[in-house]
Amino acid sequence: MELNNLLRSLSIGLLMGLVSACTGVGPTANLFRPSSPHDQYGQSLKQAKLDQTALGTDWLSAGERALQDSLKITVPYRESGYFSANKAFAVGYRLDAQRGDRLLVKVETQGQKETQVFIDVFALESRDKTSLVAASKADTNVLAWEPRRTRTYLIRIQPELLRTGSYTISITREPALSFPVKGRDSRQISSFFGVARDGGRRRHEGVDIFAPRGTPALALVDGVISGVGVGKLGGNVAFLTDNDRNIRLYYAHLDRWNVSNGQRVSIGDTVGFIGNTGNARTTGPHLHFGIYGFTDGATDPLPFIRMGRGPARQSLLPANRLGDSVRVSAARSVVRLSPGSEGVALREVPRATALTILGGTESWLRVELPDGLTGYVVSSATEAEKRPLRRLVLPASRPLLDAANAQAATIATLPTGAVVEVLATANAFQLVRSPDGQTGWVVVGP
Repeated sequence: MELNNLLRSLSIGLLMGLVSACTGVGPTANLFRPSSPHDQYGQSLKQAKLDQTALGTDWLSAGERALQDSLKITVPYRESGYFSANKAFAVGYRLDAQRGDRLLVKVETQGQKETQVFIDVFALESRDKTSLVAASKADTNVLAWEPRRTRTYLIRIQPELLRTGSYTISITREPALSFPVKGRDSRQISSFFGVARDGGRRRHEGVDIFAPRGTPALALVDGVISGVGVGKLGGNVAFLTDNDRNIRLYYAHLDRWNVSNGQRVSIGDTVGFIGNTGNARTTGPHLHFGIYGFTDGATDPLPFIRMGRGPARQSLLPANRLGDSVRVSAARSVVRLSPGSEGVALREVPRATALTILGGTESWLRVELPDGLTGYVVSSATEAEKRPLRRLVLPASRPLLDAANAQAATIATLPTGAVVEVLATANAFQLVRSPDGQTGWVVVGP
């Protein structure tokens, strides 16, 4: 109890320090500063010697483990989950994101006490290597982030120590930029990036958006007009430089300009007006819109401007089911890496296998098996453990264990001839309820 009180006091103090500290002045003040609030919190645990306690060690280990045991999702996505003050918790969600996306990660918590949740985004460099690319601020549970490369990323969610509660995470995607033609959206795009041109001699380096002649073509960033001129292919063209993203926006086939070289513009300003100059003279008025990186040439502009997919619509799991113990009710069920029948199979488990609900949705439960494997199972293939599968007479005295592990702690010792109710199984172990109502694991066999 004294250790818990000490940990609680230090945890509160550490978080207050995270918000107000790290204001050193001088050339070396930031030299060894951790790269995220999560890392700062971990360093503070070490400075307070809490990393030498079981709970502190478990918190640090859980954060590292979430980078290896991440679960695959597609955006938009949301699910609910549960964390306990008695067990360190962290979870990783893996997703594919494109350059031009803008992802919003939001974590809402419910509990008796306000909880700080650390949100960190990592790029998956290889199977065993990650690099931090974004992190939420220490005083917010929301993170808006734009990937700079098209690749797989991992979002880690981890609450501070000594908090119990439930959470809902939602991840949505919007375009990083607005749409370049006034009154239009990505449904009006008629020709896409990479399409063959001139009999295959070149590729289309942008998208074409048809609109009436004279429709405004809009600035999508606060930046500088870096090129106004006339080209053989593009006709009347203009470039808009975005130094924040290291890209140049290209507007072609304009009927006329509304800007000049070196002019600063703001989002929503009119760059020019839609036309069909250049090699578009035989087509209807449209804007050819392209994006060029400072160092990597043309990139597909579609992710930057396409319509978002809207809010996540998965039906959330009722809060009273979080943390529940269930068992497999089907003859066999598959634990998957992602919530869907197309998800990679991690393990096939037989009927009566014990599962603990960590989170998920009404349709797909995120579960933990007794040996620590986590993944998703279809909810319809599970049932509550309350009704016993059968009764068992113990042929010999057995320890009642608190986990399906021979090294687990003993809750009680059950005598020879004790009649127990079998609730679930895990390999050589059975989850049983003793005559006095205690629940635990016993080893199967003589």
